[in-house]
Amino acid sequence: MELHIEKWDSMNLGKLSRQAMLSKLQKEGYDTTVYTFGTGTVFGDHSHSVNKKDAILSGRFLFRMGGEEVILEPGDQLEVPKGKTHYAECVGSEPVTFVDASKYS
Repeated sequence: MELHIEKWDSMNLGKLSRQAMLSKLQKEGYDTTVYTFGTGTVFGDHSHSVNKKDAILSGRFLFRMGGEEVILEPGDQLEVPKGKTHYAECVGSEPVTFVDASKYS
């Protein structure tokens, strides 16, 4: 299985919040940007030149990579290796807010 979802660990990290997620990812060495996209927004097949992690703050995010598909929900984090083709789509009835985390080194 290529898709390894890391769930928010509220026992060790506290309640999920924007600031708590940003702090966690920054401690892991990621540069972070928060985006919100409306339902139905599609990110067709693409790849990135750096290692990334998508972390969901609200909404539902369909993600496909390596022949696998998963729905990411609040607190879910998923590593996206550099150069790996993937697809994503905002699904459900509410906008998706997520942290786009990039690791440049």
